[in-house]
Amino acid sequence: MKQSRTFIPTLREIPSDAEIVSHQLLLRAGFIRQHMSGVYSYLPLAKKVLRKIENIIREEMDAIEAVEVLLPTLQQTDLWEETGRWQTYGQELFRLTDRHDREMALGPTHEEVITSLVRDDVQSYKKLPLTMYQIQTKFRDEKRPRFGLLRGREFIMKDAYSFHSTEESLDVKYNEMLEAYSRIFTRLGLEFRTVLADGGSIGGKSTHEFMALSETGEDTIAFSETSPYAANIEIAEVNIDYAKSSEPMRELEKVETPKKKTIVDVATFLNVDPSKIIKTIIFRADDELCAVIVRGDHDINEIKLRKALSVSELNLASESEIEKTLSCKVGTIGPVKLPLEIKVYADNAVKEIVNGICGANEDDFHLKNVNPERDFAVDKYLDLRFIKEGDLSPDGNGTIRFAKGIELGHTFKLGVSYSEAMKATYLDENGNSQHFVMGCYGIGVSRILAAIAEQYNDANGLKWPKKLAPYDIHLITINMNDEIQTKLSNELYHLLKTYRYDILHDDRDERAGVKFTDADLIGLPVRITIGKMAQDGMVEVKFRETGETVVWQKEEITEKLQSFFN
Repeated sequence: MKQSRTFIPTLREIPSDAEIVSHQLLLRAGFIRQHMSGVYSYLPLAKKVLRKIENIIREEMDAIEAVEVLLPTLQQTDLWEETGRWQTYGQELFRLTDRHDREMALGPTHEEVITSLVRDDVQSYKKLPLTMYQIQTKFRDEKRPRFGLLRGREFIMKDAYSFHSTEESLDVKYNEMLEAYSRIFTRLGLEFRTVLADGGSIGGKSTHEFMALSETGEDTIAFSETSPYAANIEIAEVNIDYAKSSEPMRELEKVETPKKKTIVDVATFLNVDPSKIIKTIIFRADDELCAVIVRGDHDINEIKLRKALSVSELNLASESEIEKTLSCKVGTIGPVKLPLEIKVYADNAVKEIVNGICGANEDDFHLKNVNPERDFAVDKYLDLRFIKEGDLSPDGNGTIRFAKGIELGHTFKLGVSYSEAMKATYLDENGNSQHFVMGCYGIGVSRILAAIAEQYNDANGLKWPKKLAPYDIHLITINMNDEIQTKLSNELYHLLKTYRYDILHDDRDERAGVKFTDADLIGLPVRITIGKMAQDGMVEVKFRETGETVVWQKEEITEKLQSFFN
């Protein structure tokens, strides 16, 4: 491809609204352009990379007998109402109305659509198991789109769905899919981890995420230093036998703490460690208020709390609710003498506190020497806190460390949650009606483009892996008005194409510095420069990954390129 005939609008300056490296470089190198907040156009270079990513995904999906389909983007409201997600999915569901005033949605995911398809056309166990996948644009109305392709409103996704007659069959396919995902991300050259995860709005009893390691990632991975354990911090269990102090219980004491509301303020004022403080937060769980207690040095994990309480909605109680119920303000709430109708849930670490400190449910006062069970009752002790670095690994092997990650893929064992809600059944070998057992498996295709850009770059631009680069070779002619340079460029261009190399030929009437700067920004694996040495049949070759520069005779170019690319 002649560079003068394609569309690569490079930028010299970093766009002011681009916060992270991948967003900056994909914009500057002319891969993408923003259409509106969270919505991007994929330009020729990006489209070529996306096609290579999609081909790897297709090869691995085909290898585990998944078949490709293309489902509608515009989805019926009726299907979402069958599962109840029309009401519960939230504001990210992009709702719209057609000319007949019928409500519809732009698909953020396709569980309802695929389940209705199989419900209508698969009646017998003989057609199971069945796995279908698609690569398609999705829409989620993100409140704050940011980080370029990492969190957008419109994005490209591969989603697959499997249907089974038994849980055992689902287990087999689920493990096949995990292995296929590992092969995909390995072939893409990404540094990644497979981690335990939360099902979120899709649900499922067993889920895994595939995370590309990156300091700009929005997710935190908790992993063991010495074992394979890894989990999203949102769901990482805390398995610690807390040591209980041997100090004797002291008499409860009320102390004045003027304008001291935060854990740090109270700990400093009373000269105690934050771990001695009992932090109490009031939540509204569905329609009831409850008190949730953790140690002062720990943070409540709302995902764990929601699951433990089996509630669909969980929110912090409003200040007006707290003042009405407890006659105090946030910052001085404590578990002692709470109203009887408020249930109390405590993290396991609270059980071992001796002579702790808590709010007195009275402004500007706290209680000292507070002891669980003696001074307040707990309805249930649970694992309710976020895991911390240095904690014992949940598998008992090693200690926990944190890393940042970009979510690339997510797999779910859905079971029968969707098929039961949508009355999707088949006839088993005995002629009995059974609900389909389902799995769901997603990959963020456009996210992969950004994740690769995050992991493969330097101060000068992108550094594409050989298998994913939009072109194999950047052929640069320094002076297009020089007959010798032009002739050698054309010879090489046509010769290398016969060897099936994909060539981007910079034939523009630009200064050499501009061409080199653009070449570094775009980041193709090999740059061949034809300049003054052309009269001697020699070219300069630069390898983008290492920055190494060598000089080759034109007769040895094909042999040495074959060695490099193979």
